Amino acid sequence: MVKGKQPGKRRHIPQRSCIACRRTDSKRSLIRIVRTPAQEVQLDPTGKLAGRGAYLCQERTCWQKAFKSSALSRALKTTLTDEEQAVLRAYADSLPDAEESAPNEALLPAS
Repeated sequence: MVKGKQPGKRRHIPQRSCIACRRTDSKRSLIRIVRTPAQEVQLDPTGKLAGRGAYLCQERTCWQKAFKSSALSRALKTTLTDEEQAVLRAYADSLPDAEESAPNEALLPAS
């Protein structure tokens, strides 16, 4: 008898927290920023680069909050250079606002 995967068994989905709003979500739905062993800070679209990582939501407001409070520098335990900040801010500007990314939440009645 060959053992296969048992039906009904759930696969583990890794959870991570946004460093700005502290919301927990699946690892794949957040954006990872990594400090590489070469002390460079860059976006990690694959989530597999070596180094210390920090996660942010896919909303511009979370990114702005992270820049304003220095949460990104704290989480990565490094000081961001002006060039690294410029690259990350340009990426953040391409993201949708919270209102644009969650249209269904606006339709919910106020409690």
